[in-house]
Amino acid sequence: MKLNRITIENNEDFLRQISTDVDFNNDNYNEWIEALKDYCQNNAVYALAPVQIGIPKRMIYFRNTTTDMTKNKDSNYDESTVLINPIIIEAKGHTRFIERCASCLDYVATVDRPYSVEVEYYDVYCNKVHEVFEGFKATVFSHEYDHLNGILHIDLSDDVREMTWEETKTYREQHPYEILSKDDKYDLVSRKVIINETV
Repeated sequence: MKLNRITIENNEDFLRQISTDVDFNNDNYNEWIEALKDYCQNNAVYALAPVQIGIPKRMIYFRNTTTDMTKNKDSNYDESTVLINPIIIEAKGHTRFIERCASCLDYVATVDRPYSVEVEYYDVYCNKVHEVFEGFKATVFSHEYDHLNGILHIDLSDDVREMTWEETKTYREQHPYEILSKDDKYDLVSRKVIINETV
């Protein structure tokens, strides 16, 4: 199928919509998965939500959930993990990272996210999966999950700037992924960490 990269420049309103659930009985979701895989293998991305290529459905494709950016440019590296109709059950902890996005051109932002997210989703065989993502994998998931709800990483930060891919790589080497807390409660509504207090 033809891929249409959606960006804040050519169709921000499309990106801002809330994606709808995949219907296993009626949707041709395998075709969408192939489109996601094709895009990820030909572009330097960690992961992708279908809305970013013109398909507003609740799926996430993991291509690289490590902090190793060189894997993004390696067409042979692909985790090929697909999450269908994911939901977040609980989140904990606090991390910080400068994020960029295929849909947001060269706009990067320093974003605070949970260290771990407990999620439920369906795999490509329609099996329900319960899993906890931690560290950078939780960050990648949270970024893509926001796309399903029309939220962009630049919405979540007061520190938004323009950087090329190479400038971002250099910046990340100087300011690596930061884990501020692993256990503090993370409120998904306010997107704030609730510090655990001991008596």
